[in-house]
Amino acid sequence: FVLVTVFSLLIGLSQRKVHVIDHRDHRIFGTDRTFTFIGIFGYILYLLHPKDLLLFIIGALILASFLIVYYLYHLRNDRDYGITSILIALITYCLGPLTELQPLWLVLIVVVTVLIFAELKESFISLSEKIGKDEFITLAKFLIIAGVILPIVPDTPFVEGLSLTPYRIWLAVVVVSGISYASYLLKKYLLQRSGILVAGLLGGLYSSTATTIILAKKCRQEPGKMTHYMSAIFLATSMMYLRVLILILIFNMELFLYSWPWFLILMALSAGTGLFLFLFRKRDSGEGDTQPIPDKNPLEFQTALIFTALFVLLSFITYAVLNRFGTPGLNVLSFLVGMVDIDPFLLSLFEEKFAISIVAMTVASFQAIISNNLMKMIYAMIFSDKKTYLYLLSGFLFIVAINILIILML
Repeated sequence: FVLVTVFSLLIGLSQRKVHVIDHRDHRIFGTDRTFTFIGIFGYILYLLHPKDLLLFIIGALILASFLIVYYLYHLRNDRDYGITSILIALITYCLGPLTELQPLWLVLIVVVTVLIFAELKESFISLSEKIGKDEFITLAKFLIIAGVILPIVPDTPFVEGLSLTPYRIWLAVVVVSGISYASYLLKKYLLQRSGILVAGLLGGLYSSTATTIILAKKCRQEPGKMTHYMSAIFLATSMMYLRVLILILIFNMELFLYSWPWFLILMALSAGTGLFLFLFRKRDSGEGDTQPIPDKNPLEFQTALIFTALFVLLSFITYAVLNRFGTPGLNVLSFLVGMVDIDPFLLSLFEEKFAISIVAMTVASFQAIISNNLMKMIYAMIFSDKKTYLYLLSGFLFIVAINILIILML
């Protein structure tokens, strides 16, 4: 009884606050006391006849008749078609049997959800105004590839001795798309005015190579913000280490437990390099508040198809190289793939769990990253201004040197 009373009162208080803010307290169905009595009323009727809920159903019909009268009056006089207060009143009426029949955590979730959603009306209106016309189509695509296709694809290996299956292939696509989609949503809706540095961080979660090229071009176009763009390039590289670490965590726990300190060290040093440039180099005039990275849908089917093809191809290549040349062949391959795109190669390495040691797998991962960092350094120097060459060269060579040092320690 105490729980039902307190929960009903909280809901009523939230309704009073919402309607007072809206200046509509003169024409609302009820607030604190009304909702408290609705909750108590439902609880009493449930206790009196709990077996077939006859009295509870009759009480619901009585309450519904009052709500219908209220809604018709509300509709005729105010031309307001909203039924939020009516629905909340009905939920409050159900708190009694819900508290008796279900665990307390479920009741709390219901109450908290009602309180939060009742308060977020203006936030939802503001959010809906920001959402583009194609955003729900994008969300539907992601739900299809993650919730519909993934559970139904078979988990049978293509080749004996190679654990590559349709399920594992599509799981890799879902994971990479999920990380990209999350960074895309954060950048577009939560951190729109966060500045160039945060744009580099979020872009690095999607693709540090693409982000580096875009930021380098901006560096040449806007020399007054050169420091910001150079710093953001190294922050994007730091996020590349985080992205790879997340993939390891998902696909190979043994490798994660062995390698996570090294990845965090490299991530911190890369971020530190960017922040050092930003804080201690003489700042250029102007603050960049706009996002330099264009909004791009990370769920483009063509991109996913290319990634899947590369992932499958590199899985077979890695399997063949290991069988033919062993670990030395894998080392050469890791340097070569770093010049293109490391994600498909690393995923094939993490997911297949080839017959190589954890140390050899870690070394191959870092070698691919070294190659990729060198390519990003070249891209950055090609597309940016000459004034940035020394800083970009020094920063990337420092990160590569630490990476090589860690490989030697392994």
